[in-house]
Amino acid sequence: MTVNGVIEILEELAPLDYAEGFDNVGLLVGDSQMKVKGILVTLDTLEHVVDEAIANNCNLIVSFHPIIFDGLKKLTGRNYVERTVLKAIKNDIAIYSPHTALDNSFNGVNAKICEVLELIDRRILIPQKGTIKKLVTYVPADAADKLREELFKAGAGTIGNYDNCSFTTIGKGSYRPGENTNPLKGEKGKTHIDEEVMISLTYPKMDEHKILTSLKKNHPYEEVAYEVTTLENTNQHIGMGMVAELEEPMAEEVFLTFLKKKMNATVVRHSELIGKPVKRVAVLGGSGAFAIRAAKQAKADIFVTADIKYHQFYEAEKQMVIADIGHFETEQFTKTLLVDYLTKKIPNFAIRLSESITNPIKYF
Repeated sequence: MTVNGVIEILEELAPLDYAEGFDNVGLLVGDSQMKVKGILVTLDTLEHVVDEAIANNCNLIVSFHPIIFDGLKKLTGRNYVERTVLKAIKNDIAIYSPHTALDNSFNGVNAKICEVLELIDRRILIPQKGTIKKLVTYVPADAADKLREELFKAGAGTIGNYDNCSFTTIGKGSYRPGENTNPLKGEKGKTHIDEEVMISLTYPKMDEHKILTSLKKNHPYEEVAYEVTTLENTNQHIGMGMVAELEEPMAEEVFLTFLKKKMNATVVRHSELIGKPVKRVAVLGGSGAFAIRAAKQAKADIFVTADIKYHQFYEAEKQMVIADIGHFETEQFTKTLLVDYLTKKIPNFAIRLSESITNPIKYF
């Protein structure tokens, strides 16, 4: 299997189209056509992680966090990023990072936190905008059914748990073929009017290339008339954070003890307790201060995240409890998620969970 083959499998779980715009995701180092001998899965790629890959004959590192985030202008080994990249290049090791694409996946980082905390009925906390597209095309009535079916096969027409969804309008279409045309119907230089069908379908942004390729391949006209728009509708299966429920409510102190144990947290920093049982829990792996308002709007009893600043704890405003367990601690199970996923998808292949501890924060 090539590096690109592994990437295709990873992007079924976390399509890069859904990564945040500020992020640097995908293949960061290496040749996509290189044959993979073994895969090392880690939260961060550091020099000693590359050493671990070398020792275990792994030439692909799947790293949740990207080692290259800002642009590199030099590769001289002057800092840990450059030294890590240089070592990977010298040893023909590829590095791939899904980062926020996996954050936004319905079965990604936050789903794993929900699993560890035994939460049920999970849903996206902040659905991502701009991920639903709409295709409108016009086709002769006698070719409409075949074209519609081909578009369905390519992934168009899915709405939530429903598929093969479309809307059809019958009308009259007109066109005048020019000199250098080969029209399906009509004559060059003469306006032709025929019965046509307007087909309208929605589709996920990640499938756009595949769907437009199918449209152009299966449409009978040599010039295909179509419109693509991005909808304002939110996608309930893609986005940041999750909100879910405990099977039974817990007192705040009991939940904080449960949280600390389940998430292997050294310490839990939290806002003022408000004496309200915890039933609904919002979670967001990594830096989650931007989601405090969303967690309150979702009527969460507690919001579990990381990297909360001093004044941001005030934003709980006695409506919920904010619990900061640490950046590494919220994301530490992500590499287990990736190993389990890849093992199911690529059985009998060397996939290794990194034993390196990459948390830069220590507690005294």
